[in-house]
Amino acid sequence: MTPKTQTQAWFLPVLVMFLGVCSVFFAGCRNDAMYSNAVIDRKLIPVLEADTVTTLVSDSGVIQYRVTAAQWQVFDKAEPAYWEFPSGLYLEKFDESLAVKLSIQSNYAHYDCDNEVWLLRGDVHSLNIEGEEFFTPELYWEQKTGRVHSDSSIKIVQKNLILQGVGFESNQSLKQYVIVNTTGVFPIDY
Repeated sequence: MTPKTQTQAWFLPVLVMFLGVCSVFFAGCRNDAMYSNAVIDRKLIPVLEADTVTTLVSDSGVIQYRVTAAQWQVFDKAEPAYWEFPSGLYLEKFDESLAVKLSIQSNYAHYDCDNEVWLLRGDVHSLNIEGEEFFTPELYWEQKTGRVHSDSSIKIVQKNLILQGVGFESNQSLKQYVIVNTTGVFPIDY
């Protein structure tokens, strides 16, 4: 074996190994760049994502609400920041003695954190302390003002009658309400 052949014998495997390491290194860099470019807008990615959640919400140390949801996503970088419950939620509002005075459930919910406004969609069902049931496809609840409203159809089932209409507004306890374009089924005693 000549000196030139000996040099070629060790050089070729070293060159192949060097090229292999470089290709892994550069491939890794390309993948990192691909992943870093995939997350450009933090507003679109939740900072928190939880499954099967039950949480209590308090104000000044007094428990106000219990929220139960299959999925909860928090988007704190969005403008405005919001929470999303893509699989719906069940919410109970308590009085001072922790008795449930209102319950609401829906198939989807969105909470605007800055404006404190809930949007509930899909088979929204509410029950107030009087036992009146409210059914609507969409409901807004403005926590700051205590206003609950909807421009959708509404059905209110009371003990002796059923009220229906399109459009509705109420206080947050669903005790004082107004129905726009009202229809109803009223029992008449003869």
